[in-house]
Amino acid sequence: MACSSCSSGGGCSTSSVSGCGSKGSCSSGCTRLNVFDWLHDLDVPSDFKEFDLVEVRFKGGRKDFFRNQSRLPLITGDAVVVEAAGNGWHLGHVSLKGELVRLQMKKKKVPLDSKDIRPILRVATDQDAERWQAVRDLETGTMFRARAVVDELRLKMKLSDVEYQADRTRATFFYSADDRVDFRDLIKRLADEFRVRVEMRQISLRHEAGRLGGIGSCGRELCCSTWLTDFKSVSTTAARYQNLSLNPAKLSGQCGRLKCCLNYELDTYLDALKDIPQVQRPLLTEKGDYTLQKTDIFRRKMWFAVRGDNNWVVVPTERVREVQEMNKRGEKPDSLLVPIREEEKAPEVTAIVEGSLERLDDKIKSAKRSKRGKKKKGDEPTSALPIAPRPGRSARPASSEPRPAPAEDAPTASSPAAAGPEATEERARPRGAAARPLNRRGRGRNEGRRPEAGRNDAGSPAPEAGRPGREGANRPPRAASPGGEGPSPAAGDAGESRRGRSGRRGGRSGRGTTPDGSTPSAS
Repeated sequence: MACSSCSSGGGCSTSSVSGCGSKGSCSSGCTRLNVFDWLHDLDVPSDFKEFDLVEVRFKGGRKDFFRNQSRLPLITGDAVVVEAAGNGWHLGHVSLKGELVRLQMKKKKVPLDSKDIRPILRVATDQDAERWQAVRDLETGTMFRARAVVDELRLKMKLSDVEYQADRTRATFFYSADDRVDFRDLIKRLADEFRVRVEMRQISLRHEAGRLGGIGSCGRELCCSTWLTDFKSVSTTAARYQNLSLNPAKLSGQCGRLKCCLNYELDTYLDALKDIPQVQRPLLTEKGDYTLQKTDIFRRKMWFAVRGDNNWVVVPTERVREVQEMNKRGEKPDSLLVPIREEEKAPEVTAIVEGSLERLDDKIKSAKRSKRGKKKKGDEPTSALPIAPRPGRSARPASSEPRPAPAEDAPTASSPAAAGPEATEERARPRGAAARPLNRRGRGRNEGRRPEAGRNDAGSPAPEAGRPGREGANRPPRAASPGGEGPSPAAGDAGESRRGRSGRRGGRSGRGTTPDGSTPSAS
């Protein structure tokens, strides 16, 4: 038979897997506190007598045991008519039968020969189901009207649910209250108004939440409305053992009491706390007194902090025991942390097998440095040694002195050859920019160039055989020295030193000219 409130189409049967069509939110609680009958498919011997007690479920997940005296062929989920506690009959659904009922009765400590066990009258017919459904439609209106009467009488109680008997001869009102309530006037008014026998039944807030149902903070349906039947007391010590914040808004459930799930993992925490030291006094150190702030039970770590300091120190439990023993002996450690011991680092595998991988980079860097050094050495000034002239050309002397004007026929008294070596040394002294050290000179336009071969001491290019100079036709021939062909003695002495910028300029300005500005010709 299908569930009337969720239309599950037989989903109320625990032997099928169709489930509840309303996803467990139906008002009758068709899937609440179900037990799967895993023995219903097993074949039994022909002479085996089936257990005659059957478990029947009613509204709100309430269950009770009834005796099948007539040996009716019942199946889990069938609607049956049972004898009510007082007078009349009531309708329920079979939730369990067979040998599993014996185990359930043993678990709930219900004796098999108890006189309170009532019989099953018959299997419910369609007329019985229609009457039961018509009575259930009256429950919602009756509950709202009863709440209004409670407010009129100003009673400190809360009506949570109403359940009519299937024959509509009795109505049970479920309420919750903190203190005892005198509801004699309430019963009289309800009996006169609804014309039924009224029964008031007080339930706890946990049972109330189980009857109403809902979704917990974990995102699942409440435990008290699905599988939990025995409610144990929950204290705040369970939250303290688990290091939970004592926030009533987070620790309380929909019933307003502490959550039942706080007791689920309490035994595990108690076993883990056996290895955690009890810190009832601050730990004394040279830096100050450390107070316990937090404990991680499963990682075995504890957080301490000095009073007034927000920086917490993480200490393992072994170190806490050591500090406690030192404090008992009257000793104070330098720090709460474990002293760090420097360990020798083992060489890397690559360094052992094939050496450092950075050796290639070192080679590349050294090669670059050597190239840069060679370039810098090439830019430095060369020594004062004379440069050998190229074959076929006359070498230009690298003198820094101003060169004398060429004589027409023979050396005169004003010429360096006639004046002697003393006059030549006086005129060879550099002046101005040429007097600076070579390493402090700036690079000018012509500085750093190699001396050009084929120029005479007057600075004019020497004519070559078969290859005249740029201005060979207009320039006069080189003056001959007194000693014969070749450079003069003054030019030879000056060739031992490197020409400077001033020497070049002096050589250019030392060319002989006539008063009218023309170049004298050689005779």
